[in-house]
Amino acid sequence: MAFRKALKRTAIIGGGAVAAVYGLSQLIEYRKAQARLSHVAAEAELKVPFSDELPSRHAQLTALKDAEEFDVLVVGGGATGAGCALDAVTRNLKTALVERSDFSSGTSSRSTKLIHGGVRYLQKAIMQLDYEQYMMVKEALHERANLLEIAPHLSAPLPIMLPVYKWWQLPYYWAGIKMYDLVAGIQCLKSSYVLSKTKALELFPMLKKDKLVGAIVYYDGQHNDARMNLAIALTAARHGAAVANYTEVVHLLKTNDPQTGKEKVCGARCRDVITGQEFDVKAKCVINATGPFTDGLRKMDNQETKNICQPSAGVHIVIPGYYSPDNMGLLDPATSDGRVIFFLPWEKMTIAGTTDTPTNVTAHPIPGEDDINFILREVRNYLSPDVEVRRGDVLAAWSGIRPLVTDPNSKDTQSICRNHIVSISNSGLVTIAGGKWTTYRSMAEETLDAAIKAHGLSAEPCRTAGLMLEGAKGWTPTLYIRLVQDYGLENEVAQHLASTYGGKAFDVAKMAQVTGKRWPIVGKRLVSEFPYIESEVQYAIKEYACTAIDVIARRTRLGFLNVQAADEALPRIVQIMGKELDWSQERKTAELEAARKFLYHEMGYRARSEQLTKTSEINLDYQEVVRYKKRFHKFDKESKGFITTVDVQQVLESINVHIDENALHEILNEVDLNKNGQVEIDEFLQLMSAVKKGQVSDNRLAILMKTAEETLDMRGPVTVDRSGGGV
Repeated sequence: MAFRKALKRTAIIGGGAVAAVYGLSQLIEYRKAQARLSHVAAEAELKVPFSDELPSRHAQLTALKDAEEFDVLVVGGGATGAGCALDAVTRNLKTALVERSDFSSGTSSRSTKLIHGGVRYLQKAIMQLDYEQYMMVKEALHERANLLEIAPHLSAPLPIMLPVYKWWQLPYYWAGIKMYDLVAGIQCLKSSYVLSKTKALELFPMLKKDKLVGAIVYYDGQHNDARMNLAIALTAARHGAAVANYTEVVHLLKTNDPQTGKEKVCGARCRDVITGQEFDVKAKCVINATGPFTDGLRKMDNQETKNICQPSAGVHIVIPGYYSPDNMGLLDPATSDGRVIFFLPWEKMTIAGTTDTPTNVTAHPIPGEDDINFILREVRNYLSPDVEVRRGDVLAAWSGIRPLVTDPNSKDTQSICRNHIVSISNSGLVTIAGGKWTTYRSMAEETLDAAIKAHGLSAEPCRTAGLMLEGAKGWTPTLYIRLVQDYGLENEVAQHLASTYGGKAFDVAKMAQVTGKRWPIVGKRLVSEFPYIESEVQYAIKEYACTAIDVIARRTRLGFLNVQAADEALPRIVQIMGKELDWSQERKTAELEAARKFLYHEMGYRARSEQLTKTSEINLDYQEVVRYKKRFHKFDKESKGFITTVDVQQVLESINVHIDENALHEILNEVDLNKNGQVEIDEFLQLMSAVKKGQVSDNRLAILMKTAEETLDMRGPVTVDRSGGGV
């Protein structure tokens, strides 16, 4: 109440934000005093039974089957579920975790990649005098600091620019951002600051110049979300939790409580998705941490229960890294429909998103073309007209489902608070629902506190604040130099391994094969333009990867960065996994098809490829048609009306360019719409029309044919003298 009264007294001045800074000064001092993280003094205080080698998935399944009873069974292997398992096992509770797909296969791998308190939630807290939202921001900022500390290899602070195009907005936004710093207190990453127009354009040259007044820069955290989720799950496994992916709950087990006569949840019937084998896992307490699928498990417990989760779809796109500076993000606080759009550098690419629309729960969300185009339109609004934002530059796109907790009758997902709830059913099922990535640890702590109390479990206090995650020990900012010096890895590859595996990067490097080249000595890349190497596929299996999708989507992030590159890497990935896991030829074929289907539907490959197939009309003027037909006929020398790999190969050989036959087949296949093994003149003109409109970019055949034509034209006709007199 004191907070609400203080806020109410001061919010009428200057839009509320400036005065609220002073109105909260006492609370901020209190916040600073309480903000220091509770660290685990030494790893020796906790049992780490698997400090060297993790148990295999087979061993984990055996542990699940053979255990008489667990204290806690967590259902769901996303950030929250993995967090609950880690919290439980470090309290000395016998812990199990099952996930029906892969760790982080759902929402937790499809985020905006930010570790943040929520600037816009703080704005709502002030403007609407909403104490709950203020407390959520306060908690998230505390957790942001903790997460950056316990996984420094996977996370780092990121400056984010907020461009200002109206003078009156400058003090308004500045006050709001300063409030964000103050709420963070001593855990503020770096102090925010104001930039002049000139300085803003110097730091973010792609920014639209017209009417730009200046900018404000504030700091949040950024991370590799799928790898972070995996690190939490692996840390739980190292501390003794039995964790198994591809293990789904078929139904809940129940027993009658002898004291009350009521039915109580006492475990779950599980099924190994890979083998189909079913088995029971008994547990004193079952925790439902299934994210968007929360209500599905709750209805297993009680069919009459009402839904508490209203899912919302958030689409993101990935575009080339040249769209943004290497280390500066952008926030558009006022899009055309009121949503917030982030524009962030990530893994040397650029992420833009997100949308926020009601959706149905599905395990395979698909990014829609409308959402992709909405993001592109908003990006065009704040980038310079000199930067042509092309649909063809979208290298990947994905949709993540936010598990928002709300009144089931609500339709407006924008106004829903991103907070969480912990509920316990009459039969004892503990449900943690809602929340956000950043607060996974505190959500897990609250969930275990409630579970321990409700089920009378004997447990230690929470010990996860300050507990270093998998790979954090042994990591330093200069670790990659040792990888280069000790193993002969490329600099870019070494930096990638250090920032992905932390101290465990040496284990990956040891598995890397010798290249036979002078440099690099070891580490063969899966695809040339990305630093992922073949030994990572072998190491992924040690990290419980079971499918090719696990490797391209979550152990590496190739599928999220470039669907075409991921598609090209798949045959080699399947080959390596097949050898390691003894797959039959049928299994290899099935894995390849499943992974390509995943890329096609869930990672935006379909939306990318349809930019060509949907463009039925050829939008070229007469001169362009003549020019492109002339180019085509340099390859179609026999005037067949189509070209094949043989035609292209002959032209390339004549200019001393050599391309592997399989690679050439892939290049033509991108344009071969009717898949008849040849590219007709109409297909080529359709391609060039799509390139002109920006629907297709960086097409290999288009660039290859243009380059070949220019080389041939530069040579010109061979004179009679030069040919030896024409004898």
